[in-house]
Amino acid sequence: MSDSPDAHAPDPAIDWHAPPARAVRLHATTNALWFAVIPLLAFAIPLFAADGEQRLRMLAWYVGVTVAAAFAGAYFGARLRHQRWRLDAAGLWLRQGRLWWRETHVPNSRVQHVDLKHGPLERRFGLATLVVHTAAVHLSGITVRGLDEADAEQLRGTLAKQLDDAGDAL
Repeated sequence: MSDSPDAHAPDPAIDWHAPPARAVRLHATTNALWFAVIPLLAFAIPLFAADGEQRLRMLAWYVGVTVAAAFAGAYFGARLRHQRWRLDAAGLWLRQGRLWWRETHVPNSRVQHVDLKHGPLERRFGLATLVVHTAAVHLSGITVRGLDEADAEQLRGTLAKQLDDAGDAL
């Protein structure tokens, strides 16, 4: 009894779901701020140690580096907009990337437990992160960031019901 290559392919009738725009904006903004903090910490002492005209040149260079780092952080944070997820009878699918896709499939039979994480900013914007732990090696599973809170709770409930139906306790 062998599986055909398409036995685990996602059902084309079920749509892929994108993160809400507010999740992409939040992720891009927080990454931009973290990336901007790096030059702030790295160059603060040399900037204050300089004097006169050298300080002005360093300040101009420092502002440029900080702005460039913030743009880089926003770019990397906005990559969340290229994440898609779907749940079908075969399990949970996660697709990430634009040019190079990384598609992860977690079959229902491999799900051990499901966690929802809500950071303070995620709570403020009605978002959540779903973590699906699988029956494999240590630290295995997938993390779906930037979910609408209602979608995350529905996914967790559906996956938990499938666990209960299979006779496993969540």
